[in-house]
Amino acid sequence: MVVSSGINIDLTDPTDCSEDPIVIRADGLCKRFRLYRHPSDRLKEIILRRPYHHVHQALQDVTFDVPQGGTLGIIGHNGAGKSTLLKLLTGVLLPDSGQIESGGRITGLLELGTGFNPELSGTQNLTNNALLIGLTQDQIAERREAILDFSELGNFIQEPLKTYSSGMIMRLAFSIAIHADPDTFLVDEALAVGDAHFQQKCYRRIREFRESGGSIVLVSHDLNAVKMLCDRVLLLEHGKLYTIGEPERTINLYNYLVARQSDDSLQITEQDRARTDYGTGDAEILSARVVGADSGAETISSGESVTVRINYRIHRDLPEITAGILIRDRFGQDIFGTNTRYLDLALPTSKGEWQIDFTMDMDVAPGQYTLSAALHSEENHLDACYHWRDHAVTFEVAGIRGPLFAGVCRLRPVSQLHPIPLD
Repeated sequence: MVVSSGINIDLTDPTDCSEDPIVIRADGLCKRFRLYRHPSDRLKEIILRRPYHHVHQALQDVTFDVPQGGTLGIIGHNGAGKSTLLKLLTGVLLPDSGQIESGGRITGLLELGTGFNPELSGTQNLTNNALLIGLTQDQIAERREAILDFSELGNFIQEPLKTYSSGMIMRLAFSIAIHADPDTFLVDEALAVGDAHFQQKCYRRIREFRESGGSIVLVSHDLNAVKMLCDRVLLLEHGKLYTIGEPERTINLYNYLVARQSDDSLQITEQDRARTDYGTGDAEILSARVVGADSGAETISSGESVTVRINYRIHRDLPEITAGILIRDRFGQDIFGTNTRYLDLALPTSKGEWQIDFTMDMDVAPGQYTLSAALHSEENHLDACYHWRDHAVTFEVAGIRGPLFAGVCRLRPVSQLHPIPLD
């Protein structure tokens, strides 16, 4: 039996005392599409009773669940099946096999324009779209002002949707969906088209929704947003569930797959999965250290000068090599990264062992950090990746030198006071 997400089902067992009941359960989902080279091939197939299509397997045997209050991120290459999976969860598409069980109302923000009529005004589309996702006329009237205020569309709400920019359509779609009081909120890449102000406003609202006990399924190429918002991350590869687990580990594996796309000599092993080291092996990181100039250790003060020292070996003469570092905070968020290519430092490419030092003031907030190191060609590891080592070093920033500051990093502003002449 296939249960679409448009039907509310109570998945909780009344005798189950677990704190996190499941709100979405997907079991063995498969979805395939018939692709035709020409529109007329559909008619030829019916008349001649011969196949004129080829089958694209968009999803194959995908199984996962989302607990109440949980946030699941979905990542993968373009064409991996992410948007198809969200359409199955919202009931826009039906799976060919497998089943979906859902508890409570699910609303989503899929491709821009889904459920909208470009000839109608924003106000008319608000009503129609809200009815489509299950709100009553009374609920729409009650929430109309809140939706309009959040969207910040002003007088444009009376204009036809065909005159809207993609960012304005996203504002209206998000505002309607988040004010439908869903139990689970599904977000596709549509947020990427909004301006920075409204994106931040949306992410704040998503955090509030999560903190109030709502469940979220988020599809995004913004890996930092995935790390910050999600409890677990599902990685799709060619329509198959490659892995699902803790955000940083899953995203590291995704980065590996991105690197492998441009270098067929990369091979994944079970050992690689555990330690997230990978590369062609033409060059190898031997060791990495973060040492404070004053502390002489890996516990340093904010503002202290530090040296990041990478020792590496080149196993065969290479046409080019770049050494890079990436610092992440305890949430797995990328804080700072650089490499010798960016710094205009040419490295030797012949066989042998070498040492590269990066010296800088560690002007970041107190906390625990990790440092990843990489050896690759050109500007990044997406070209030819010789060796990438995640979590090569763990270090701690304890205490602040100089003026206190809030946030992630110190920008060293200079403050000046100037009198304003009276008229």
